[in-house]
Order: sequence, then structure tokens, then C-alpha cells
Amino acid sequence: MDLLWVHLDREATTPLYEQLYLHVKKEITSGRIDHGTKLPSKRKLAEFLKVSQNTVESTYNQLVAEGYVEVLPRKGFFVQAYEQLDYAPVSSQHTTTSVADSPPIRFNFHPTHIDTRYFPFDKWRKYVRQVVDQSNQQLLLLGHASGDQPFRQEIANYLYHSRGVQCTWEQVVIGAGMETLVQQLFLLFGKKSVYGIEDPGYQLMRKLLRHHPHEFYPFTVDEEGVDVQALTQSPVNIMYTTPSHHFPYGAVLSVNRRQQLLKWAEEKNDRFIIEDDYDSEFRYSGKTIPSLQSMDKHHKVIYVGSFSKSLIPSARLSYMVLPQTLIERYNNLFSFHHSTVSRIDQHVLTLFMQAGDFEKHVNRMRKLYRRKRDIVLQAMKPYENQLSIIGERSGLHIVVVIKNGMSEEELVQAANDVQVKVYPLSHYTIEQQVSQHPRIVLGFASIPEEQLEEAVTTVLHAWKYTK
Repeated sequence: MDLLWVHLDREATTPLYEQLYLHVKKEITSGRIDHGTKLPSKRKLAEFLKVSQNTVESTYNQLVAEGYVEVLPRKGFFVQAYEQLDYAPVSSQHTTTSVADSPPIRFNFHPTHIDTRYFPFDKWRKYVRQVVDQSNQQLLLLGHASGDQPFRQEIANYLYHSRGVQCTWEQVVIGAGMETLVQQLFLLFGKKSVYGIEDPGYQLMRKLLRHHPHEFYPFTVDEEGVDVQALTQSPVNIMYTTPSHHFPYGAVLSVNRRQQLLKWAEEKNDRFIIEDDYDSEFRYSGKTIPSLQSMDKHHKVIYVGSFSKSLIPSARLSYMVLPQTLIERYNNLFSFHHSTVSRIDQHVLTLFMQAGDFEKHVNRMRKLYRRKRDIVLQAMKPYENQLSIIGERSGLHIVVVIKNGMSEEELVQAANDVQVKVYPLSHYTIEQQVSQHPRIVLGFASIPEEQLEEAVTTVLHAWKYTK
């Protein structure tokens, strides 16, 4: 995007930078500016709109601070991917702050960001060249609606060996992002279906359900996972859950509750479970948690996953494994659809996986993220009597329970004052959570390893923790 038109009222009392900020934010949240779009450079936009570069810079800084835009070094400003965006409204306390006065963010503890510095570009480039050099003209044509067989076969093999998922390649469906596949499931199950989701939980599912809209019920989560007993007393017939690593608490659904959940699904023909295997690759202690799908004997679990965390978010490569009982119904309903994922990308990742490079990359990143997790825990150790940590055994984030008397809003503002972006638990809840102390979700994956200790100590000092 080289140009971005916006009407600026130069006689209005609202400053130009605030008008521009509000316009760009609205364009992003409404979808008129696609996710991943590169915004015009500060110089180009300033020249086009006949404003100063400081005006544009203030706008971009605020969009970055709120998570709508990210800065890629030497590349520019890009609208963040849908799954990464946080559309939670800014509190009234923050809206009174001038956009121009907002400091640039030094450290962003976003829980879904990853470390992109270790992506194996050389190997990926080799497989891209190999696919292109094959001069296979068939790849220029539309492929199977559910994805090409070699890619689906490779995913089926990987899921069996890594997560115990029992499936054939015909059960695997490829989609451009989780939202694409989930919306297909909405169509598959029909408008009368009632959904259950975890609370707190992954924002994407909640936003999609509200957007379509579908009736849904939130269910609380404790150390054993989602409250299955409450589910059995509700009108829900489709339950969305993250049993192996709950977001954001990291809880693992206990064996008893897994059996209860499967039994609930088995009792009626229209009941199904959507298992999101969130962050399953990044477990740092204990045995690997088997998938819920591996325990399913009555074809009631739809298993969904993504390469966004384990590889690259921008590739938009996600998948779901349908039960045998839903395949014919799915194929009939979507017979006229085309695959939403590039066939070239499918074949590149197929070669990447077949050569063992995907598993090597995941293993490397697991070790890196474990080191980062350890740095965070070590930096917080001196204050263990004044805070507690939830979900440190796996994943790319932790939840910190703050016991210093500050409110959630005060903690977020104090961090922002020292140029640190943190995310309160309330961003991920539907019903008000009753807790004695506020909780902050801290994602550590995207902050460079050599800067992570400084990032943690900076925010701890802002929260009045001193040795």
C-alpha cells in the first residue's frame, strides 16, 4: 500500500494525528485494510496527506503500542495478522491520554508473538527453489479443495507420531488460518448449534461466534481444565476446548474430565468437541500430553491445529482432522469450494517435513523458548513471596498473579509508562473473574533472549518490586 486516503478536518479541535490514528484503526478493525498489509512509509504518507512526518509517526507509534500494527526492522509497518490482534477497547483512563504523548514500546509481552529470528530461511529457500524448478505445470492449476494429498498425508503422519492422533490423510482438511476452518465448521453444524467455550480463553473463537452470530456459553477453567460438569447441564452441543494446554492458564484437562467430556459428546448424535491443540509442541517438563482425539472411540472430536507458532504465522497454514462420520457431509457441503492455501506453499512445507527439517526446527525453538522461560522465572524468583506464576510448564507465555496492592489497570499503565506492553487477564475473559489479586499475561517468546532479563526487571520495577 503506497497511499492511504483520509479526510482530515484541519479546522476541528481534534488534533490531526488523532484523526489519522482513529481512521487507520477503524480501517483495520473493519477489515478494509487487510491483515499483513504494509502501510505507507511515514514520509510518503506525510507528503500525500500534506502533514508533518511527526503527525504520521505519532499515529504509527500508537497503533504499534495497541497491537494493531507491528514494525519489521528495515521493512516498515505492517497490519498484524487476525489471530494476533487484540481489539479490546481502551479504558477511559487511556483515552484521555494524547496520542502524541504515548511513548514507543521497548518490550512487547504479547502472548501469541513468536521469535522470527531463528526461522531457517536457507532450508526454506532450498525447498521453494526445488518446487519451482520442478516446472510442474499442474501446480499452477487449482488443487483439491481440502488440500493436496502429499501435504495432508505428511500432516497425518506427523500428528500420529507427535500427538497420537488417529486419522487417514482423507480426514485432514487444510485451511488458511484457524478462522477459515472454524467458519467452515460453523456452516457444517448449522445455525441452530449452541457452542461452549472456555472462560478465560482464546479470543479468536469468541469473536468469530459473536460475528456470525452463534449462541454460546462460557465455562470456567480451574487447575483440572474446563468445568465439564457445568457443560452437561447446559444446552451446548458443540464444545471448543484446549485440553492439552489451556489458553492462557496452561491447565491440562484431567483424565477424569476428558472421559466425562467424551461421554457427554457420545450421548447425542449432534454433539461434537472441537479440540484446539494450542502450543502442544512447546512443553518443557513432564510427559507429552496425548491429544483428546487419541482417546475418542466414537468419532466425536474434531482436531484443529496450526503452523503459526511452530513455523511462521504469515504462511497461514492450518489444518483440522474431521471424524470419519463427518467427512461425507463436509465434502458434499463444500464440493464447490477451492483450497484457501497456495499449492506451492503446501508442497514446500511437505518437502520441509519429509526431510525432517520441521521437527528439527521445532526442537530448536523448544530449547530456545525453554531458556527464555527460565530467564523469566529466574528474574521473578526474588519476589516469589509477592507474586505467583501460573502455566510455566509449557507454552510461550505465563500468567503472573500480582500481590502488591495495585489494580489491573494500574499495572498496565505502570508498564506502559516505562515503555512495556503487557496484557491483563480481563482481555481474555467474558464473565468477570473473581480473584483476590489481578493477573497479567506475559508472553516471552518474541523478546530477544539477551534483552529478556532487562524487559522483566523493567516491568517488575514499574510494579514497585525492588530487591
